[in-house]
This record gives sequence, structure tokens and C-alpha cells, in this order.
Amino acid sequence: MGYVDVAGVRHILPDGRELFAEVSFRVGEGAKVALVGPNGAGKTTLLRMVAGDLPVKTGAVARAGGLGVMRQFIGMIGDESTLADLALSLAPPALRDAGRRLADTEAAMRAAEVRGKFSSAAGKAQLAYADALAAWGETGGYDAEVLFDTVATIVLDLPWDAARERPVRTLSGGQQKRFALELLLRGPDEVLLLDEPDNFLDVPGKRWLEARLRESGKSVLYVSHDRELLAQTADRVVAVEGGSAWVHPGGFASWHEARVARHARLDELRRRWDEEHQKLRELMLMYKQKAAYNDGLASRYQAAQTRLRKFEEAGPPPVPPKEQDIRMRLTGGRTGKRAVIAEQLELDGLTYPFDLELWYGDRVAVLGANGTGKSHFLRLLARGGTDPDPANIPVDGAKLTPVAHGGQVRLGARVRPGHFSQTHDRPELMEKTLVDILWRGDEHRAGMDRHAAMAALSRYELAGQGDQRFGTLSGGQQARFLVLLLELSGATLLLLDEPTDNLDLASAEALEAGLDAFAGTVVAVTHDRWFTRSFERFVLFRGDGEVVETPEPVWDVG
Repeated sequence: MGYVDVAGVRHILPDGRELFAEVSFRVGEGAKVALVGPNGAGKTTLLRMVAGDLPVKTGAVARAGGLGVMRQFIGMIGDESTLADLALSLAPPALRDAGRRLADTEAAMRAAEVRGKFSSAAGKAQLAYADALAAWGETGGYDAEVLFDTVATIVLDLPWDAARERPVRTLSGGQQKRFALELLLRGPDEVLLLDEPDNFLDVPGKRWLEARLRESGKSVLYVSHDRELLAQTADRVVAVEGGSAWVHPGGFASWHEARVARHARLDELRRRWDEEHQKLRELMLMYKQKAAYNDGLASRYQAAQTRLRKFEEAGPPPVPPKEQDIRMRLTGGRTGKRAVIAEQLELDGLTYPFDLELWYGDRVAVLGANGTGKSHFLRLLARGGTDPDPANIPVDGAKLTPVAHGGQVRLGARVRPGHFSQTHDRPELMEKTLVDILWRGDEHRAGMDRHAAMAALSRYELAGQGDQRFGTLSGGQQARFLVLLLELSGATLLLLDEPTDNLDLASAEALEAGLDAFAGTVVAVTHDRWFTRSFERFVLFRGDGEVVETPEPVWDVG
């Protein structure tokens, strides 16, 4: 079995700022340990240090057992890499190297044979390929192919030979995640590092993940913001906050209470330290004053000085981390009574025709399994409907691809849609700093000077990232900034596609409060069971193509 020991780890950012220090915890054999904390506190950085992707310059990380890593980008792969590339990237290092060598020598052999099948170059290439094939077998390649075949059959209902060259981008985000998770959970590695493994999974997928984590004998260190999954799976919680970390030995259900108690204890210790510091200082000053006219008290003055110096050198106890104070002022505005009218709307290849009316002020959760058309429906609304009226032009400026559909859907008077994409796909923002984006404004949003921009960023706990490029932010920081742009744009219809996927716990609660105060209509695609409890209406996209409204959330769907 495997384990991970992290002892006194510190990380300095490229700009010289300390991200965290004195981080120590252990992931014991078979333990399921969750990393939680504010966006940008360093959870992913800590995972990368444990994985060996980042050097550990201060402190130490010790591991035992094979290490399997699922990085945050899986679910958003959009390049030309194949499933074979993805499978090898998740394999143990020796197998990964053997697989790449096999692929390279096979390609070289085919190229040489095209130039001359019986040439000396082809002969050398064939020998190199034979050597690579032998090495592939010796490192367990054929056993790995059995695993790849099992996973491809489970996730895609295809044998490995038919699936291996398929581009990963042709899989949904949920399929990408499920493929990677199946490989890691069924694979040989005893230690798994999972960065937001639940993102892109629908609720049946999340329940599957919860069950697999509970039954797995592997040691797992993972980052998640899904409150239900944390409650169901975490044996222990490591909270990364305030420039360090602390360990709660219980599960997530008791973590909030433990955090409150810990902060109260730190407050009390700091109060006592300040009182003792004041007493020692007053004592030293008293002896200093008396020693000025009584030489017999000089030794006591020196002793008081020494005692105060040693007390100060030992330093005060840590103060509790500053509580996040995220204030989302989603104002909205009055619109016509009917915000969305869908008549015999049919998303090509996804749904049967359905009718739907959404009224001003509705809070609608769009539920259903992955691949049933939920995000297509949101994107169609975000484009302004079937035949967009100029008055319903989207406010966020994002480039949205058309949605093939029959029937029609239209937006009501003064309804201005604002769209939040699950994948944060805003290429036009990637190289710009947050302050620059706010300063420039756009056709829907007035620009603002640096002072006003920093004030707005401060409300979203992003003031420290004001001069960072959008593309360098953590997933949660990007999500918060995109919500800020919606706030400033004047949207009256919020279309949110998995908005809580990357938000930390405090940010998710702030979003719920912001939506509660929003004067407008909210439609959210979500698989977040906790978040869904704040909605009033539920539209279910069923696996059989039917779209129906349900009185309560429905999760057990195909």
C-alpha cells in the first residue's frame, strides 16, 4: 500500500510572494484526504508538489507506492490528442515511456517502408520496432491494454482497438473524466492525486465516484468543491488557508464546526499572548525607570529585558485566517413578465419537441445526465433565441456557436442574457490583466478607472490578482471574475452552466446569496446537489429525449 508524507513545505511564487509555509500532513494507507480552502490558496500547487511537477525547495515530500495523477484540465481537452495518448499519460512512468517509444518506432517503421519496404533503413526501423514491442511487453503493456479495453468498453461501449485513435476532444467533459478515473481507480498505482475529479460529472457519475472512493483500498489525496461529495468520502480534511494548512481528523460533516472552534481558540491564544506581551513590556519599562536612580535594580531591569526579548523571539501564535468577504451585487432589472417562451422547441439529435415558459424572477435548475442537451439549451438562450431581437443581444460578448434546432424560442421584453460557460472559454481575455479588462470595458459594459476596478475586484476577493492575466488565474478565480463581468454588464437573464464547479465553499455560498438578491431570471445547468436546493423550479432533460418539469430535483436518470 502507499502513503504520502508532507512535512514543513513552503512555496514561493515567481513574483516573490509566499503562497504557503509550514504545511504538514499525512495521507495514510487507504485514507481518503480532501484538500479544501479558498480559490488561489495553493491547493493545486500543493498537489503538483506532491506529484513532483514542482520542486520542493523548503520542507519535504515523501511517497511510497506507485503514483497516479489526474490533473484539473481533464474534462476540457480540446486538442488533437487521442485516447491512447490520454491513457498513456495516466500510466506508470515506465509503461508511459515504453508506450511512447513503441508509437515512435512504429511511425518510423511505416515511414521507412513507404520509401522502400526492403531497404536497409526499413530493416533497421523494423528491428527498432521489434525491440520496442518487447520492451512494451516487459513493462506490462499487454496487461495495460486489457485495462484500456475494459475502460473503453465501460465508458464508450467500444473495444480499445476501435477507440484508441479517437480524439479526446470528441468526448464530453464527463466522459473524459470518467475515462481517466476508471483507469486510475482500476490501475496499479497505490496513491492517487485527483484535482477536482467531480467536475463535469453528472449526479449519477458523482454517486459512482463516491462509491468507488469509499470502496477503494488506494490512498487518495484530492481537491473538490462539491460539498455533497466531500461529506460522503473524506476521512480527513486538510484546510489550506491563511498561508498555511491545518488538519481536521474527522470528515467534512464536522469540519465547519471544527474550523469555528479552531478560530475561536486561535483568537483566545492571541488575546492571551497580547496581554502577556503588554505585562512584560510594562514590567521592563518599570524596572528601566527605577534602575535609572537605583543601581541595585539594574540586574532586574536586564532580566526583564531578556525575558521580553525571548518572549518576542518565540513569536505570537498564528491569527485565524481572514474570512472571505465576497459580495456579489447581481442587480439585474425589471423585464416583461414572460422571460423565455419555448414552443415545440427541439434540439437536433438531442430532444423531442417541448414547450416551456419561464417567468420574470424564476429560479430554474436544469437537470439531467451529460449529453442530453442542457448546455445546448443554455447556449441557444444566450444567443438570444431562434430569431434574436436586437433588444435581446447577449451582454457578455462571448462567441457562442449556433445551436441547430426546430420550433422556436424567444426572449421577453428587456431580457438581456448573460452566459457563464462551464469551461471559462473566453480566449479574448486570456492575455489581459483583470484591471485592463475592467478599464477598457466593452460595448455592453462601461470602462472604469483603476480605483473603481480595484474596488470591484476587492468585493470578489480578487484585488490581489488585479494585475494578473486572466489565463494565469485558478479555475475558481476565473469563475468569480466572470460572474463579476456579468454583474457589471447589466444582464437580466443569467444563464449559468455549472457555475459552482470551480468555486470554493465561501464563493459558492456568496453566489447563492447574490442570486437570491438578483432582480431578474436565473437558469442554471447544475449537477451540484447542494446548490440545487436553492432553486424553485426544476426542468429535467431525460435520457430518452423528453424534457419535462418536475416538482423536486430528479437525479437518477439515464
